[in-house]
Amino acid sequence: MTVFRTFLKVLKACIVPIILYTVILVAFGGFNMKTSDTSTAFVSSKPDIFIVNNDTKNPLTNNLIQYISENSNIIDIENDEEKINDALFYRDVNYIIYIPKNYGEDFFNGKDPKIEIKSTGDYQASLAEMILSRYIKVANIYKDVVDTEEELISKINNTLEKQAEVEITSSLDTDNLSKATFYYNFASYSILAGCVYVICLILSSFQSDKIKKRTVISSMNYKKYNRDLLLSNSLFAIVLWMFYVLLSIILVGNVMFTMHGLVYIANAFVFTICGLTIAFLIGNLVNNKNAINGIVNVIALGSSFLCGAFVPMEFLPDSVLKVAHILPTYYYISSNEMIAKLETFSIEAMRPIITNMIIIVVFSVIFVILSNIVSKRKQKIG
Repeated sequence: MTVFRTFLKVLKACIVPIILYTVILVAFGGFNMKTSDTSTAFVSSKPDIFIVNNDTKNPLTNNLIQYISENSNIIDIENDEEKINDALFYRDVNYIIYIPKNYGEDFFNGKDPKIEIKSTGDYQASLAEMILSRYIKVANIYKDVVDTEEELISKINNTLEKQAEVEITSSLDTDNLSKATFYYNFASYSILAGCVYVICLILSSFQSDKIKKRTVISSMNYKKYNRDLLLSNSLFAIVLWMFYVLLSIILVGNVMFTMHGLVYIANAFVFTICGLTIAFLIGNLVNNKNAINGIVNVIALGSSFLCGAFVPMEFLPDSVLKVAHILPTYYYISSNEMIAKLETFSIEAMRPIITNMIIIVVFSVIFVILSNIVSKRKQKIG
């Protein structure tokens, strides 16, 4: 109780910078979540096409235009080359199709007429080219086996109407799970930075000569002293974790009340405890309050960049990820990525996530042991 009462006195003395720093980190995490588009859902789009048709009376040509119209946005531009070029330049249109005179008749008779095009060269223009090429390829397949244009048009339309059926086999809410993954990945920085800053600030006060000498001459064992101090600091860590859980419910929504959300929260709790032990070790090593900001930048920012909190893991070089394996943040973020893909919550499916959590716990135990070693060596009156 003596340690806890002293902890509360130190906490009260440092309450203003602690509240300011914590609020800034929580607000920064929420703002970053709101301003980042993490949606990975596919959205179908249509290219903008302008058609210059010099073969207006042919049924095959008209059918080609009809097919293109159904699969793109037909843009109305005055048929003037200067205005057409301007429309391409300003991306008002992606693709221009010039259908020559007698195109339909010449195509049916095997004369291989050429359709000229102009393009912006972007992905929408590539999509327009695929639409045009698909029609022409199907028409080329049937033109030698039919007797009339009407029969050719019928076979082309029957073939092009056939679409692949897509069956959704996953019921995952991928959009919200992606948001939750992004949020909790980024939270690794805020949680670690908050723990290191606040706990180091508190412990630096315990390292003052007056408190240090009283501790040394007291009958309290250094292990009990460290345990009481660690438990006292855990109150702040748990409150910080609860702040981020509450913020995730506000920003991400109902997915946090599902099994996925509970696993995200549990994973964050394990990492918070690890962040607490990291901060406790650093607080025992460093006595200088002025060095705390620099330490936060090195520990929190460094691990966040290396482990995928800011840049997704799939975009990081293999050499960086190999180095990241020595940091607990890597296993925390790796678990978040796996949680987003979970469809069942069997022991087998959860095994990699549980393994990562155990690794983080092992890191925490190691940090506590190192803290005790450092504390024992420091229990000398200079």
